[in-house]
Amino acid sequence: MLTSLPNLLTLSRIVAIPILVALLFVRHPAAAWMACIIFTVAAVTDYFDGHFARTRRQVSAIGVFLDPIADKLLVAAVILMLVATAHIDGLAVLPALVILCREILVSGLREFLAGIRVSVPVSRLAKWKTAIQMVALGFLIVGEAGPAAVPVRAIGETGLWGAAILTLFTGYDYLRTGLAHMTGAPVGASERAQHGKPQPQAQPRVG
Repeated sequence: MLTSLPNLLTLSRIVAIPILVALLFVRHPAAAWMACIIFTVAAVTDYFDGHFARTRRQVSAIGVFLDPIADKLLVAAVILMLVATAHIDGLAVLPALVILCREILVSGLREFLAGIRVSVPVSRLAKWKTAIQMVALGFLIVGEAGPAAVPVRAIGETGLWGAAILTLFTGYDYLRTGLAHMTGAPVGASERAQHGKPQPQAQPRVG
């Protein structure tokens, strides 16, 4: 199943990371635009790998494992490179830090909840956060290479702050659910509906 189309799309996001890192080191407008194009294509595959996994009935354990890892590796690598190359600086570093910390927190919580066989579906708000975050990072990758008449960097930083705010809400939601299972506190009906109840086996995330 590693060579199925959904898994190949997921793997393509991981393969794109070293290319993006190399391009972000190059101080040239053409390199910035090429990095933005590659990043955009990689971000779009996050939708299509899940779509094809469902429509082609190719959901696999390796896809469930790789999909969230590929997303987090891509986002973390781009954010770190943007900070290192001063595409993100000043106060804009704060939302970038919030996003990175949230990714680490959610990864730990997902691992814990999977161990006790509790599924954690992606919420609608988290999907909006991801979309805004990806668009913001695309603008920040282009940065000063963008048209002079368009405040490309300002748009990217505004989007990054918006994604960070949504990140706080979604991160808190995951943390509250995780703590409830850790402490044995009762989970409300709405939370059970959103985050899932203990299952005979963990429900896979397609991709």
